[in-house]
Amino acid sequence: MRIMMFAHGGSLNRGCEAIVRSSTGIIKEGIGGAKVFLLSDRPDTDRIIGTLDHIYDGSAIPISKYSPQWLMSLLRVRLFKDEKYALGQIHHNVIKRIGLADVCMSIGGDNYCYGEQPGWYEINRRIKKKGKKLVLWGCSIGEEDITPRKLEDLKLFDLILARETLTYNMLKNKGLTNVRLVADPAFTMEKIELALPIGWQEGNTIGLNFSPLVMNRNQQSKGAIRELISHILRTTDMTIALTPHVIEDGNNDFDVLNGYYREFKHTGRVILLPGNLTAVQYKGYIARMRFFIGARTHATIAAYSNLVPTIVLGYSVKSKGIATDLFGEEKLVLGIEEISSGELLASKFEEMVREEQEIRDRLKQAIPQIKQMSYQAVEYLRELA
Repeated sequence: MRIMMFAHGGSLNRGCEAIVRSSTGIIKEGIGGAKVFLLSDRPDTDRIIGTLDHIYDGSAIPISKYSPQWLMSLLRVRLFKDEKYALGQIHHNVIKRIGLADVCMSIGGDNYCYGEQPGWYEINRRIKKKGKKLVLWGCSIGEEDITPRKLEDLKLFDLILARETLTYNMLKNKGLTNVRLVADPAFTMEKIELALPIGWQEGNTIGLNFSPLVMNRNQQSKGAIRELISHILRTTDMTIALTPHVIEDGNNDFDVLNGYYREFKHTGRVILLPGNLTAVQYKGYIARMRFFIGARTHATIAAYSNLVPTIVLGYSVKSKGIATDLFGEEKLVLGIEEISSGELLASKFEEMVREEQEIRDRLKQAIPQIKQMSYQAVEYLRELA
């Protein structure tokens, strides 16, 4: 089976790296002789994933103004309200590779949470026109994200693999019959344990991840996180390890966390992990933490999968759905509007500390089942052959 992954923005988002890395691993483990190719917006960032059979440039190609393609696009849109030609030109790097694959796999995870996606709709239409199998791999979609046009696109897929129950139930309720429930592949990802930095307390270090995405959506959250750090330093003897997980220009966790580090480094109990580690290296640090607080979903998955009690600074259905599948409730998941209050964050932290052993016991019970659901995705994929 030849599998082409697309809708991937690049591995400077270590969550995206985790999806590609872990998916490639379980696919090759479960399907003998499988070849896995990746189409990436930033192929140079994906060279760190050595198990891929090939990495191609899948980035969009802007149409030059006044070029023949631009004039043809303008004509078709103006006269016929037809954007297919223009989208085909823009996404030519993906479309020209369709013939290499038996299965084309859209791997963006939450890509369908961000408005209409006409480019992907056109790519999907052309994949089906060429007679290839089309899979939406490990997705999360909120009911508020569904539009009539998006629903029609989702009907094109031969297989939709929802990574948590909230998405699965919503899509089933929308009448889709091509949906199966699995878990995020990153629950199965390996880890690499690097040397611990100076100041790390073994068994008594709490990880903190925060992102520009959350901060920009809730300006008060920046101050609330500062209050939380002060509370932890004041009421415990723990070390706080500030942990970036996305390091893209304009969306760099390291930049945000470095501000907190400069403010609190004088305490001797706040350290900042490097901003250039891979997903498996970050997971190696997160696995050795006592607690974790995180805004990036795959940073929290790294914690959950290593039985680390976690508070999720959630902003979409994926955070809520994953927690529900693990705990039977949205355990220690805060919505974007709730991250305004340092007092609330402190109370959730105290709750996590009080219930530390109970949470660990629950994760110890749930994680093997969740990992099995991750592997089940490959069984569903195999059935397409």
